[in-house]
Amino acid sequence: MGDVPDNAPERCPGTESEQAGKSASCQGCPNQKLCASGATKAPDPAIAEIGIKLSTVKHKILVLSGKGGVGKSTFSAHLAHALASDTTKEVALLDVDICGPSIPRIMGLEGEQVHQSGSGWSPVYVEDNLAVMSIGFLLGSPDDAVIWRGPKKNGMIKQFLRDVDWGELDYLIVDTPPGTSDEHLSIVQYLSSTHVDGAVIITTPQEVSLQDVRKEIRFCKKVKLPIIGVVENMSGFVCPKCKNTSQIFPPTSGGAEKMCADLNLPLLGKVPLDPRIARSCDEGKSFLSEVPDSPAAQAYQRIVQSIQDYCSNRVTEEQSAT
Repeated sequence: MGDVPDNAPERCPGTESEQAGKSASCQGCPNQKLCASGATKAPDPAIAEIGIKLSTVKHKILVLSGKGGVGKSTFSAHLAHALASDTTKEVALLDVDICGPSIPRIMGLEGEQVHQSGSGWSPVYVEDNLAVMSIGFLLGSPDDAVIWRGPKKNGMIKQFLRDVDWGELDYLIVDTPPGTSDEHLSIVQYLSSTHVDGAVIITTPQEVSLQDVRKEIRFCKKVKLPIIGVVENMSGFVCPKCKNTSQIFPPTSGGAEKMCADLNLPLLGKVPLDPRIARSCDEGKSFLSEVPDSPAAQAYQRIVQSIQDYCSNRVTEEQSAT
């Protein structure tokens, strides 16, 4: 750390620290005056409100990656579809990618709007047991740009968690943007009074992706967010005719498998490339329903089963501890 500048983000003392707004690393930060005033040390009353609001949600799963373009939204959407295929379960998908909301398109809901009710915002439903919320529903056009600074993004995330009428849910899946910045800190902070099962980390095989994913893993450890496991997307291409596998993105440093072994994390599975996944997303359909027997769909199903088992085991462990 000796070569890291004093004002690098890694040296941020944290908003609740005695040095908040006062240390050398705070110089130039747009929130310096706010932190120095001591206002950031007071708990946000919304945290308790969100805790009450989400007390009827059994499982909360975050989908994260330090890298963009690795398929987080695609995975989040198909995780939601797979969980909702059990009609006895109530599932919701929350898109907190404020600047790049792709969930409305992937879920076939582009053009839908959010309605206000007496109990808050009503999410948009794909099926009777699958609800979706995204800033994309609040825009006039899918091409509209959201040009917001951090505080406004944070306020939007707070509203999604506190003001949406989620009702009783078995699973709430949160699709996040790439990185370890405002949206990620906000979602972890606002969910701090609730039970979060953990995060699913998405990567692709090449080192340029793994490098950023390791940062995301460090972020999870710093904020004490449990990691359910890692999914390697775009893991080879299986030819639909000859069934041979080609490595489109070679795992030059060992891929997610080696990273998970080095960091002692579960590898939930590898999803091969399949052009039909992209086509299904563009058309707003579930790839799992469209091509259920494909290698990619089967990989998804195994991964989803592992996530369900993890959530069930956490409930059992907590019940045993009480």
